[in-house]
Amino acid sequence: MDLNFTPEERAFREEARRFFRTEVPEKIRRKVEEGHHLSKEDIVTSQRILNARGWAVPAWPREWGGQDWSPAQMYLYQDEMQQANVPSPLPFNVSMVGPVIAEFANEEQKRRFLPATANLDIWWCQGFSEPGAGSDLASLRTSARRVGDKYIVNGQKTWTTLAQHADWIFNLVRTDPSAKKQEGISFLLIDMKTHGIKVRPIQTIDGGHEVNEVFFDDVEVPAENLVGEENKGWDYAKFLLGHERTGIARVGISKARIKRIKELAALERIGGRPLIEDQHFREKLAAVEIELKALEMTQLRVVADERKRERGKPNPASSILKLKGSVIQQLTTELLMEVVGPHAMPYQPSEEGRNEPIIGPEYATEAAPTYFNYRKVSIYGGSNEIQRNIVAKAILGL
Repeated sequence: MDLNFTPEERAFREEARRFFRTEVPEKIRRKVEEGHHLSKEDIVTSQRILNARGWAVPAWPREWGGQDWSPAQMYLYQDEMQQANVPSPLPFNVSMVGPVIAEFANEEQKRRFLPATANLDIWWCQGFSEPGAGSDLASLRTSARRVGDKYIVNGQKTWTTLAQHADWIFNLVRTDPSAKKQEGISFLLIDMKTHGIKVRPIQTIDGGHEVNEVFFDDVEVPAENLVGEENKGWDYAKFLLGHERTGIARVGISKARIKRIKELAALERIGGRPLIEDQHFREKLAAVEIELKALEMTQLRVVADERKRERGKPNPASSILKLKGSVIQQLTTELLMEVVGPHAMPYQPSEEGRNEPIIGPEYATEAAPTYFNYRKVSIYGGSNEIQRNIVAKAILGL
């Protein structure tokens, strides 16, 4: 298996590297590097720069902004974007609802939503998980009852990421309560300004407001906002989740964080010497770098295999990427905590919420919040326990 890039692919890498490091504002990239929360304006600005270049939605069909890139080009695009600390295009738009609309919606819905979704003129959030219906998503109870030319929606969604910014929500709703639980679900697009929708924040362990509860109380949704066929929403959800897991290993993000760990470890001192010179610390850092290099080689093998694999057929090796990628991301946050040491202990809100001088160096303020926030990466996108089951069954034949 040839894991080398062609001259054309190497030229593409250089083009992507120049673009990401010169066109996206350094202020935004610096916030990503330092682990600060991005504002809505930061994310919109970055995505619109990418979209103006035609690089916001490269995996979409070409008629709606896609690029028809090879798997190798997609890998290089993501890797260079992550290493340059450029915010990834909003996943709810780009890798979730956008592909579903492009694949299953009618032409009017495509024209109405896809250009605005690519340019972040519409900010989407995901209405899937519910209390009691997270890991077992098919048990969802939010209902949509058809009355004439509209649906009446009642229920609750939870862990709805960035719903406080969203203009629209793509919702899984139960339209046939008498059917088997996977067969009675539909996929609805709902304007968040509709009467009867309430968003309530959930404060996370890192002190941030990233996720929310969303309540629907007799919310009237035009029937024209149904995607595809009624009661076929489970099929569309499986299609969406397949796109959500693309690039979830985030090798580039881990590369960028290791680079920053080395820079900060050269500043912090222990026993009168820079921490980067401490043998025990260097051994731990080297172990993570070796694991990351092995993950990168595995990802390249998956990329090479994509050339031969039937289009749309999932590669079970992606479970290895997700599993190991999430573990490495968590290990890098642990190393960052070790670098900043006791300076990570005080809770110090981001600049906009801070009214007292910081304790310790500025770069220490986000170490603990990032560490705690990254406990989630082994759960979302399919928990690591589920990924181990997939590997055991599909790859090891157990």
